[in-house]
Amino acid sequence: MSAQPLQKAAEEPIAVSEVPEELVDAVLEHYEGDVRTAIRELLADAAFLRGELYTANCLMGRGIGRGWQPRYERS
Repeated sequence: MSAQPLQKAAEEPIAVSEVPEELVDAVLEHYEGDVRTAIRELLADAAFLRGELYTANCLMGRGIGRGWQPRYERS
């Protein structure tokens, strides 16, 4: 598995249609082709990250982000 698709995913948000096939393949390979487990784990990761974003938002002063407010869902 190359780090390139994972690195791109970490750097900037990407649309579903732009998700590299290599990244999809890497996730499925990690879960040995078990699609349901892969989806379950990705949903758990999303829930965890929403919680982290909420916590950071609560702790962050309004001035630090110059008025920026996080979104909890993609638009």
